[in-house]
Amino acid sequence: MLQNTGKLGGCTIFITGASRGIGKAIALKAARDGANVVIAAKTADPHPKLPGTIYTAAAEIEAAGGKALPCIVDVRDEKQINEAVEQAVEKFGGIDILVNNASAINLTGTLETPMKKVDLMLGLPQILSGDKNPHILNLSPPINLNPIWFKNHTAYTMAKYGMSMCVLGMAEEFKGSIAVNALWPKTAIQTAAMDMLGGSGIGKQCRKVEIMADAAYAILKKPTSFTGQFVIDEDILKKEGIKEFDVYAVEPGHPLLPDFFLDQQPEDLAKQMEEHGATPAFKSGKADSAATGPISDMFNIIRGILSPDIVKTTGAVYRFDLSGEHAGVWYIDLKNDAGSAGSGDPPAKADVVMTLDSADFIKMFGGRLKPTMAFMSGKLKIKGDMGLAIKLEKMMAMMKSKL
Repeated sequence: MLQNTGKLGGCTIFITGASRGIGKAIALKAARDGANVVIAAKTADPHPKLPGTIYTAAAEIEAAGGKALPCIVDVRDEKQINEAVEQAVEKFGGIDILVNNASAINLTGTLETPMKKVDLMLGLPQILSGDKNPHILNLSPPINLNPIWFKNHTAYTMAKYGMSMCVLGMAEEFKGSIAVNALWPKTAIQTAAMDMLGGSGIGKQCRKVEIMADAAYAILKKPTSFTGQFVIDEDILKKEGIKEFDVYAVEPGHPLLPDFFLDQQPEDLAKQMEEHGATPAFKSGKADSAATGPISDMFNIIRGILSPDIVKTTGAVYRFDLSGEHAGVWYIDLKNDAGSAGSGDPPAKADVVMTLDSADFIKMFGGRLKPTMAFMSGKLKIKGDMGLAIKLEKMMAMMKSKL
């Protein structure tokens, strides 16, 4: 791994989305140099499915040797951004480095993307008032205009490329005074977002967040003449003399999944994920028809209420063979890891297989038809433990409150 040099000591770094994942890893790397870190993130209270808050991150940063300022910030809220900047200036005297890390992954088609999701993916605060080797670093990819990267998730691609276009424009605008660059991983990185996207089995195909932290550090310690660059994590670390990359792997020696927007196309990514035991929540081709409509909407809600508690109390994998207007195969895994749900075969052998019409599935998960009544009336066929089927009623009750 890349060693700290102390070059960020005394610098103030404003990092959006720093309560967990890549943002927190970058914060901890800087903290080891003695940097001041403004943790600008939304999570003030513990989340049922995601680890960390701005306060737990602050404690880790200070334990690592830095100074922390936790600020509740939704990057779409100008008032919250301004307040965080004012607090940073008051406490640390200014801001030297801005890391635009906060974003949302929403891999849906144009018609299925709510406006609030577009707002979330495009919220990019850009603020800088310090003078210690000033940098702006956007976590965004090189711009690849192959239409395949727009086909199934136009809004997400627009958001990421919007950040990349800011790099192009701002690097030229601020040349000689502020360095503006982009950083993107060569492989998938294990984060809570990736776990949700890939389901159980995805982790072993990923690298750890530390590789992105080391790559960010390599960029931020460069002079402001290093600007307008679209940096891939592995490439810059090789230039820094790193030769051993297995240390960054979640499971050393296991094949790694390339990240989006590089050379490998989505169909190949999905195939590789499945070959190594993951269940991608995105696919193109035949799976496109399953990615929209009322069943997909229902599964979006299901994924939103998955929690370790539900997994612990249920302990089963369910497969749904649906017929009728919205025919298809879907699954809910309430047995492994933090749980997962999506289209296609489950990532592990199903404990219960339910066969029913798609219209009855919608009624059942909408709280208008109980599994026991559906079974007794012949609308639902169950293969497996009936007791496990009944356990689903707890989730259905939670679903009803969300509809």
